[in-house]
Amino acid sequence: MTSPHVKTNEGYRRISIDPVTRLEGHGKIDIFLDKDGEVADCYFQVPELRGFEKFCEGRPVEELPRITSRICGVCPEAHMMASAKACDAVYKINLPLTAKLLRELQYNIFFVTDHTTHFYALAGPDFVMGPTSDPATRNLIGVVRKVGLEVGGKVIKCRQWGHEAAAIFGGKPVNPINAIPGGMSKPITSEERARLDEIVAFMVEFAKFTLKLFHDVVLSNSQYLDLILNGPFRHETYSMGLVDDKNRVNFYDGKVRVVDPEGRELCKYAPADYTKVVAERVEPWTYLKFPYLKQVGWKGLVDGKDSGVYRATPQARLNAADGMNSPEAQAAYEEYFETLTGDRSGKKPVHHTLAIHWARLVELLNAAERAQELLRHPEITHPENYRVLPTEVPSEGVGIVEAPRGTLTHHYVTDEKGIVKKVNLIVGTTNNHAAICMSIKKAAQGLIHKGVEVTEGLLNMIEMAFRAYDPCYGCATHSLPGQMPLRVTIHDAEGAVIAELKR
Repeated sequence: MTSPHVKTNEGYRRISIDPVTRLEGHGKIDIFLDKDGEVADCYFQVPELRGFEKFCEGRPVEELPRITSRICGVCPEAHMMASAKACDAVYKINLPLTAKLLRELQYNIFFVTDHTTHFYALAGPDFVMGPTSDPATRNLIGVVRKVGLEVGGKVIKCRQWGHEAAAIFGGKPVNPINAIPGGMSKPITSEERARLDEIVAFMVEFAKFTLKLFHDVVLSNSQYLDLILNGPFRHETYSMGLVDDKNRVNFYDGKVRVVDPEGRELCKYAPADYTKVVAERVEPWTYLKFPYLKQVGWKGLVDGKDSGVYRATPQARLNAADGMNSPEAQAAYEEYFETLTGDRSGKKPVHHTLAIHWARLVELLNAAERAQELLRHPEITHPENYRVLPTEVPSEGVGIVEAPRGTLTHHYVTDEKGIVKKVNLIVGTTNNHAAICMSIKKAAQGLIHKGVEVTEGLLNMIEMAFRAYDPCYGCATHSLPGQMPLRVTIHDAEGAVIAELKR
């Protein structure tokens, strides 16, 4: 019997996964088979357009941290922080120490909350329940039933306390707006610090527990490990990530480092110099742009050292760095590379797409440990040094942070009154767009062959190729290629279709 996903038309067959599941936003995958039943081509399409870059124009630049945080309800802190940093640059502000500490503290707590959501709700079902298990149980509820209510309770507590922490900083648990040009809207009190310390201590233990769970459920399963290491889920690309002055992973501040597929540094750039390194390409079949490395050039959707395609994922951040900035996360980092490369003498880049999930958990621990370190800084509760007022004439500025799903760049140009004239956003998912398309196609080519039944479980394994990137397509759709597609269906009074128009 032909799968309901397969449509035959004029000598070729098209397999559609529409919509793809367990991601933020909307997307579909179209796989085209040749007459022999092999995958001839594959397209990942995002049929939605947001337009934040355009409707930010004409507004006072100080409003943008409040506006852009509404781009995504999953990672509003990422856009708020990148936007606030861009505003700081627009006004040429050097933040006081307490403001820097508070921003990085809030951001690391957010990182824990966001990575927890992806692992347990979006990625975990594929591994805990099985890639080809019943889709009715391949979800968060199924995971909780299988691993136990106690584990489910810990996940809910981590999320709940993470939102409580966001409210301490920003006055509300979702879409906080407390990072502003020059610092933060308020300090934290000693009482709030004590509560945050309790929250973060739990997060550190939760991160350790989650890493152990990954070991017990995934790494100890030979089939899963074989799928990670030997399945059709590998691409050798450049890797991008924010690093501190010691080339250690940092989510909030530093320079962006790019290494080649063999781990050698290609470049390291300050936020203001991103246009010297990254260019953006537009294709007519998607609303997402394709960033690539200018120095290498655009060679199409191919990997390798001669292609300018790069990845900006948790794994890419680990590849681009020389280590983590917290002790137990450093040990987890070393185990990650030793296990996946078999190299005890030193780190080599890892290019296994499904191993991004493991890298995300190394980051989970790093974020929790870093938050704990920041909370213990004596200046974290200073009652005055949480903000300075802008005094310079505004002009142009770039702010960069590492969003959970990749390097996030906000670039603003204003007039002398601070009214925004131009905005460019390169979000994590956009950085990974070319790699996501390549990963989906390679997974399809590796799994679909003549005589293979196209089941829901097989299609889910193709979806796993993009799910590893934790994509957010509400954030990422910024280009408008050609005309907006339009379909108008006209019905008579009885509901019958009498005409259909397409553009």
